[in-house]
Amino acid sequence: MKRSAAPAIIVLAVLSLAVSFFAGAAAAQQKTLKEQLVGTWTFISSTGKLADGSPVWGSNPKGLLIFTDNGRYSSQIVRADVPKFAAKNRLQGTPDENKAAVRGSISSFGTYTVNEANKSFTVRFDASSYPNNTGAEQTRPFTIVGDELKVMNPASSAGGQSELVYKRAK
Repeated sequence: MKRSAAPAIIVLAVLSLAVSFFAGAAAAQQKTLKEQLVGTWTFISSTGKLADGSPVWGSNPKGLLIFTDNGRYSSQIVRADVPKFAAKNRLQGTPDENKAAVRGSISSFGTYTVNEANKSFTVRFDASSYPNNTGAEQTRPFTIVGDELKVMNPASSAGGQSELVYKRAK
């Protein structure tokens, strides 16, 4: 007795439609790099080193990096060991206190764009605690895996390049 191929073809057609539907749904859920970048990130570490080989940001640094969906960003990194000013007034710091504050912190804000093809973002510094960055623009390659953001800074304000690691803030 000959069997018809019709039931097998129907099963294959249904399976094919199901696979196409789920693949399309998964692709629709895939976020762009910019969508993945938007949010608040806490600073974890950096590969930047001082001349003596110690980490630029010391142990247990603090920091935030914020990207908004409308193309604005804000970044702050502070060493945990920056000493307090004896005068309790930032305008009355001693030369050593001022030096430690400048060496132990960096902040900036401005605008950014994401280049999806190059997996990079470009920041335009509206202002920076390092005045040489104000008005400048820097492109930084980045990767996001899960809740971890890694940013390559090709022109660190401390000299050279460094990789910065952040974790998405909860």
